[in-house]
Amino acid sequence: MSKGIGRLIQFGIAKETSRGTPESAATYWIPFSELDINEKFSLVTDDQSRGVIEDSVGQSKVKEWAEGSVKAPIGDKHFPLILYSILGSLSTGDNADSDATIKDHTITVAQSSQHQALSLFIDDPLGAQDYKHGNGAVTSLEISYELNKFLDYTLGLKAKKGATATLTPAATTENRFLPQHLTFKLASSYSGLGAASAMSIKSLTLKIDQNIEDDDVLGSATPSDFLNKQFSIEGTFEALWQNESDYKTAALATTAKAMRLDLVNSDVTIGSAANPEIRIDLAKVIFKEITRPVKVNDLVRQTLSFKAHYSISDTLMISALATNAVASY
Repeated sequence: MSKGIGRLIQFGIAKETSRGTPESAATYWIPFSELDINEKFSLVTDDQSRGVIEDSVGQSKVKEWAEGSVKAPIGDKHFPLILYSILGSLSTGDNADSDATIKDHTITVAQSSQHQALSLFIDDPLGAQDYKHGNGAVTSLEISYELNKFLDYTLGLKAKKGATATLTPAATTENRFLPQHLTFKLASSYSGLGAASAMSIKSLTLKIDQNIEDDDVLGSATPSDFLNKQFSIEGTFEALWQNESDYKTAALATTAKAMRLDLVNSDVTIGSAANPEIRIDLAKVIFKEITRPVKVNDLVRQTLSFKAHYSISDTLMISALATNAVASY
């Protein structure tokens, strides 16, 4: 073992073929900025009466699992797999580009309690032992669209306890996204998003939560699975205060809007003429609150919070589209 900085530790993921059985190697090694995944355990205390006033005589382990979070920039290749894991359904088709290697991956919500499991990999030269975790479940995903930085996300994860491994990380070459690559749109209907005009915002945070519950069972200290329950999406965004009708009127009237967050890296060409893209559409959002703090020497800004809802007419809450050079997930 040796001492060192966090840059020496590496984290990877792979789509799990057999649920609960970790893959042998990571498909994507993610260049994270923060990593906090740890082995967890629960203890039961032996605190029955023994004829003495001391409170207990021991503890026994009754549950083992792994849990934590990862913060990393959005990459055009690995991020669709994360969306696949939390949303649960993915279909792949050819992009309109003349190069057949460029694909469009459409990701939607699967109406099940077992969304796509991931295998998690931690290469740890400081601890002199690598680990892989099966049955990885994305508990939550928070995407941050902010100025002056790579656009990134924070991932909440749960998985089975780690199994020792010997890993050989290989860097994944990906395209990233900058603030200028985002187009933000609102429309009165989901079908109108394509023709809607782009709107100016300062920042936006989108949080997806699938309310994971551990499937604890008798006969094992390890959860047999991690099951998703009700699926919810909320967010906030900030913009300069200008036309009241842009947001305040809709917020006060609780008027439903469709929302598009379209990341297109126009600085990079893949295939013949395509660009890496991660597009997220919300079919029906309602503004929950609007605030407008006024400071006399500052530009007046407004912050709006919103909640996404399932659109009965469009039969969806969220749809994501990823364009890249990955053949399949």
